[in-house]
Amino acid sequence: MSTPFDLSGRTAVVTGGGRGLGLGITESLLAAGADVVVLSRSDISSELADHAAGLGRTVSHVPVDLGDGDAIAAAGEQVLADHTVDILVNNAGSQDRYPAVDFPLDAWDAIMDVNLRSVFQLCQIFGRPMLERGAGKVVNLASLLSFQGGLTVPAYAASKGGVAQLTKALCNEWAGKGVNVNALAPGYMATEMNTALLADPDRLAQLSVRIPAGRWGEPDDVGDVVVFLASQAAKYVHGQVLAVDGGWLAR
Repeated sequence: MSTPFDLSGRTAVVTGGGRGLGLGITESLLAAGADVVVLSRSDISSELADHAAGLGRTVSHVPVDLGDGDAIAAAGEQVLADHTVDILVNNAGSQDRYPAVDFPLDAWDAIMDVNLRSVFQLCQIFGRPMLERGAGKVVNLASLLSFQGGLTVPAYAASKGGVAQLTKALCNEWAGKGVNVNALAPGYMATEMNTALLADPDRLAQLSVRIPAGRWGEPDDVGDVVVFLASQAAKYVHGQVLAVDGGWLAR
């Protein structure tokens, strides 16, 4: 029986969709009925391809360096030559840590290129045909640091603040043309990006005690919310930055 969350017949592009949160997003989209194209530097696993096939879905990979605008343009052209893209999920991101006064400007530029510039470029590439059709869903990955400043991550915080504002700016232009643009802000997630935090007992305890849900998030916690935002159930949801954080911001 069809439901408002059914994505059968849809094709989604997910950046960084083969690992970490991106893998959880890909798996949730496949489970909801969508086919997925993963844009990333590294290939997808055979296990993911087999999982998709077992669901009667397809998952494919287009290699791209999200810090290279020309590579993004070429990858977008390749995808659009073979697919009608209904859903864009800008998941991939990069992070580097230095005290602000010592933060290297080349590291700043690299993070901005991946975390913000690529998001805008991909929204342009895949948003244009969505606007021409009068239908489409864009889901950007913001962060708790879209709301908070963090420590020793000024470039990451600035880039994710930019993602939140870009989401709202695109909403104002695209909502009346049939394209939903929203973002979600993951809380502390048990993924590779947070390996150092998870391995530090003191810091882990400090963070965990502040999460009302009593646990760190898992990739499917984010993936299932992406399905909601990509579905007809969210047809009147525009320009939101939805925290998926176990209640962290409420504390």
